[in-house]
Amino acid sequence: MWLRRAFFRWLIPAAFVLPAWLFVGWGVFNAGAWAFLWVLFIAIPSVLVGQLLLALLVRARPTVRESRAVSWLDVAGFAVWHLLTISLGFFRESWWAPVMVLTIFVGVALLWLTLWQLWREAKPGRAIFRAADGTGYIPPMRPRPAAPQGEHEVIVITETSRGAQ
Repeated sequence: MWLRRAFFRWLIPAAFVLPAWLFVGWGVFNAGAWAFLWVLFIAIPSVLVGQLLLALLVRARPTVRESRAVSWLDVAGFAVWHLLTISLGFFRESWWAPVMVLTIFVGVALLWLTLWQLWREAKPGRAIFRAADGTGYIPPMRPRPAAPQGEHEVIVITETSRGAQ
């Protein structure tokens, strides 16, 4: 549980730390001018916006808000995506392009994973209530009203003017 809560707390700071690492990695590993343009205009904005979007989608789920912990699927997805993003900051020409393609693929897959989990939890009837002692329970469904059968009494009210009385 501590790992899932740590990832919950890491999601928002990661939106700023990961782009900063790409910028620092460019300077430390002497990546060159073209890499600087890529970092400045493509990598930093896309990682920042993508991470913030994913973090907000994860935090929108009721189970995440309640437990303040992400799911194990989130832990696996974000761990892979963050490790790939960090590896891009080393700017090794021999493996940089395939890792970038893989990072984009994992980022898109992580977006679909978070949307799927949000959709799954947002279905009606999935609400979990808590009793006073903290015990969780699913409320019973309300019975549907029976369909009308047979004849019903109809009351007609006619309006009369006051002068006619």
